[in-house]
Amino acid sequence: MKINGIEERRLINRLIDGDQTAFELLFRFYYPGLLVFAKQLIFDPTEAENIVQDFFVNLWVNRAKIKDSSSLKGYFFTSIKNRAFNYLKRVKVREHIIEELKQLTESDSLFQPDVFIESELQNKIKTALNKLPRRTREIFVLSRTNGLTNDEIAEKLNISKRTVETQISNALKVLRIDLKDYLFLLLILGVDLF
Repeated sequence: MKINGIEERRLINRLIDGDQTAFELLFRFYYPGLLVFAKQLIFDPTEAENIVQDFFVNLWVNRAKIKDSSSLKGYFFTSIKNRAFNYLKRVKVREHIIEELKQLTESDSLFQPDVFIESELQNKIKTALNKLPRRTREIFVLSRTNGLTNDEIAEKLNISKRTVETQISNALKVLRIDLKDYLFLLLILGVDLF
């Protein structure tokens, strides 16, 4: 076969020797047909173009490895077909993984936004509670977390009810300051600290 009046076999030998003109002639002759072929396989014009262009880049880079042949047509089209199928496999795998992730994020409570908000909020509450004096924190936790009444706390800790009320009031003052940016969120989530 002749390309621009030159035997393809001669162009192949010149390509192997690094002749850019031979490469350009082969590129111009085969590129349009390879592009149409790739588009028919993957139905994505942009990716088809990328596949064919990438093939020609690799052809130039690896030109010394080309076997002496009278025609490159079979090699070119087989290479494009393989590249297109590899692309389709990657897309299929990617789509499968994306679909699995979508299903996981919709069904698994670990991926619900509230979990991240609540865990952040819990960390803020824990940090704020740790700033309280030990006795104040103990009284506050017995009241708000364990649900004991002021009388029950006073009896359990052998202190006056008035001391319990004062300590809870002191804790609330500190927590309101430390958690001021989260007050609305605490209300929405039903976290009863106040």
